[in-house]
Amino acid sequence: MSTPRESADAAVQAKARYHHGDLREALIAAAYQLVNESGAENFSLADACRCAGVSTAAPYRHFKDREALLAEVTARGFDAMSAKHRAAVEAKGEGTLEGIIAMGQAYVAFADEQQGLFRLMFGQDPARAEVPHVAETGANCFGYLIEQVAKYCVANGHPRNANAIAAELWTFVHGASSLLIDGKYGRVTPGLDVNAMIAQATPLLLGRQA
Repeated sequence: MSTPRESADAAVQAKARYHHGDLREALIAAAYQLVNESGAENFSLADACRCAGVSTAAPYRHFKDREALLAEVTARGFDAMSAKHRAAVEAKGEGTLEGIIAMGQAYVAFADEQQGLFRLMFGQDPARAEVPHVAETGANCFGYLIEQVAKYCVANGHPRNANAIAAELWTFVHGASSLLIDGKYGRVTPGLDVNAMIAQATPLLLGRQA
């Protein structure tokens, strides 16, 4: 989660972007930060305006309403998650067991570090999920997992469908992420090493036979 200092720095950066003429980016940066701090349920356009240092009329030059701005933040969240996944794989190897484990661990780390954003990205708003840019970035994020699993399957002569394996891996790490940020593990299994759990479970999911 963001510290007060990080929040203040983000606000200054958002204002600086605005004063350099990039109002749209300043509003997105402010909204991104505020959602991470307080959750989308507590977010308003007025909050974003205050954070970016602009008038309350400013957002309507670029976003028709609060939901349009949240949709853009959601899409940016999927882009950020994809970047984290790619960095994890690049460090461990394309289509490798180690790379896929690192992706799962990066997914959990993203959820833990950016809880408000993660909840927004996987919230229950079907209209937001259907916004073309949101749907595209979300599909690209999952598509990269499918790509890595497919490469692993080819390299290891794996007979199963890569899409099905990717769905199982995603189900596992998403569930682990949700349980972690909701504090469930802390109450039921204090001290659980989630990264170790992912490292142990991933080979089983990749190697399971139909």
